Amino acid sequence: MLNFIENILCHFETCFSRKSAFRWFVVITVGLMLRSDKLGVTSIIRDLALHPGCYDSMLHFFRASSWSLEEIRKRWFCAVKQYAPLYKEGNLHVLVGDGVKQSKEGRRMPGVKKLFQESENSAKPEFIHGHMFGGLGILAGSVRRWACIPLSIRLHDGLQAAREWKGASVSAASHVVQMVEDAWHAAHTFGDSLLLLDRYFLTVPALEKLKELNGSGSVHMEIVTKAKKSCTAYQKPGPRRPGRGRPPKKGAAVRLKELFGSHKGQFQEAEIELYGKKEAIRYYCIDLLWGQKLYQELRFVLVEMDGVQGILASTSLALEPLSIIRLYSYRFRIECTFRELKQQIGAFCYHFWSKYMPKLNYYQKKGEPTPMEQVEGERPRRKVLEAVRAIEMHMALSCIAMGILQSISIHFIGKVSSGQIRYQRTPSRGRVSEAALMHYFRKHFFRLLGQKPELCITQIIQGLPEAPEEPWDCLAS
Repeated sequence: MLNFIENILCHFETCFSRKSAFRWFVVITVGLMLRSDKLGVTSIIRDLALHPGCYDSMLHFFRASSWSLEEIRKRWFCAVKQYAPLYKEGNLHVLVGDGVKQSKEGRRMPGVKKLFQESENSAKPEFIHGHMFGGLGILAGSVRRWACIPLSIRLHDGLQAAREWKGASVSAASHVVQMVEDAWHAAHTFGDSLLLLDRYFLTVPALEKLKELNGSGSVHMEIVTKAKKSCTAYQKPGPRRPGRGRPPKKGAAVRLKELFGSHKGQFQEAEIELYGKKEAIRYYCIDLLWGQKLYQELRFVLVEMDGVQGILASTSLALEPLSIIRLYSYRFRIECTFRELKQQIGAFCYHFWSKYMPKLNYYQKKGEPTPMEQVEGERPRRKVLEAVRAIEMHMALSCIAMGILQSISIHFIGKVSSGQIRYQRTPSRGRVSEAALMHYFRKHFFRLLGQKPELCITQIIQGLPEAPEEPWDCLAS
């Protein structure tokens, strides 16, 4: 296992202009894989038994100028392609994208804004103040041993006021367009891909951006998503009538929800494996034009299962209807990845802020300037951007730590004895969970280091100052 971790982490060495920065990169990434609590950098110091004096150096690493975030992301894409057992649908890799909102109470944290969250969970408030992220992952493993390896998690909202600042790389595009752009950048590394998205992302700007990107590069990407039940599409225009005037761009309007009743006799029955078990479904496939003033041809699949109706959409007209249904069921894996990032890795437990950031007003009225708009001067703006860069670097390291754990759990299926891991419930027959693997590492990591003294990560971790002995330890000895 340590050899596998060594190969991946050493893949990033050329991304750092200073050796000390690379060493802290290795220490923090390994610490995220071992941490037993989510109390910031101090949890890494405790679990690796480091000297408390390492605290300031770790914090400085996140704001250092010796690394490029874009280079680290690109190198992570290459490492995933080389070392992870990726899943392919035909000749296409399967990317999964979704947004995630994280509540933050920091008054001086950049990018915090008022967000609306729609959820059926009554414990979640309707409005929160926090960060809006766009997450992208790629499917790995097999049907019974799925994993959605996180590729990138970026801030997609709250930073638009900084797009004209010096040195700021902030996109002015919307969340849905940025998600398509992120997936396109990943497709440059992985090749032709399918992107699975939720119904929130079926918009005209997203499809226009996808069409623009597909026409400008050597890679091709298609989208499989879900449509709202109120969706209205259009038939193809009929033959042009003689006379003056431009030819019609669309035909008669079709309310897709009504097809469940009007085309009931044309639905086909099938049995398909969804979410790990066989399900009997009824489906109907039809190709229609969609999008006001866009009128792009999409493949719609109307699905009915256990009395529940849904409408799926695909930009690819070559995908079979059952393949579209099965592929969309894989989209849920990114929700599991977000859960593990929150509960195990602690990816969203950060608190990077800047004293140059004006305090956030929770009762700010519409039309008043946001805190980002109130930042004046070159130095304050540079410091605020450093805090933003630190947040995204923390998310990048969390993605790398989670991806390594998931790759190990797939590669080493059956090689980790269940007797070495304490389960609180019946162990699954598939891959070992991320939580169980982290527990195994916390228990055996230092023993594994002792067996591999020649490895680079062993020399880096053992070369750091250890925590001093407590007075009672000295008395006991």
